[in-house]
Amino acid sequence: MSRAEAAAPRLRVVNLGLPKTGTTTLAHALRLTGLSVADYRIRRRQTAEVALHGAYLGQRFYEGYFNTGDPLAGLDGFDAFSEVSCLREGQSLWPQMDWGLICAIRAHHPGVRFLASWRDPLALSDSMLRWSNLGTERLPGSDVPGLPRGFGATTAERVRWIEGHYAHLRALFRDDPALLIYDVAAPDTPARIGAHLGRAVTWWGRANRNPATPLAAREEAL
Repeated sequence: MSRAEAAAPRLRVVNLGLPKTGTTTLAHALRLTGLSVADYRIRRRQTAEVALHGAYLGQRFYEGYFNTGDPLAGLDGFDAFSEVSCLREGQSLWPQMDWGLICAIRAHHPGVRFLASWRDPLALSDSMLRWSNLGTERLPGSDVPGLPRGFGATTAERVRWIEGHYAHLRALFRDDPALLIYDVAAPDTPARIGAHLGRAVTWWGRANRNPATPLAAREEAL
């Protein structure tokens, strides 16, 4: 190993995209590059540390942030985090929308590379509507940054929230090369992610698809 390689900061990867934007696909693709990836919730098979079994990443990020200042504290066994929000069991945690937390990750991990998985907002809204009770109950029934309780039950509200999130990321990062916003459906996405991370992405597909059932009732117009 050269002196330059020895001094290079560790690569950490954090996805700031929303749920249902191909985060499981991203996790699988990154694992195939040799990275250790946590996706939404830490599975027992992923670590021998019993305290982490079943832990939601959103909860762990905030525990690290407020207890030590480092959102990734205690997560040294993972290189990458593909979905970080948590909307379960009475918790509504969205680290990808918290600029203070994002800045703390950058301060403690200078080699971090941020991704933001994106898909067409209308298609994403529809996917959220069809995924379990995410669009019908959990989003409108929770306080989410940019989507207060009581909003999010309609296509128009979900689309506006989705568009607002990515507009916010663009405004915060501006032209900062630490962030790559990518379209999960674009043919050049693997190459762009690979160039951003400095690792060849050799697989890209679709994982964790919605069940092939008829669409739930949709609003006629936005």
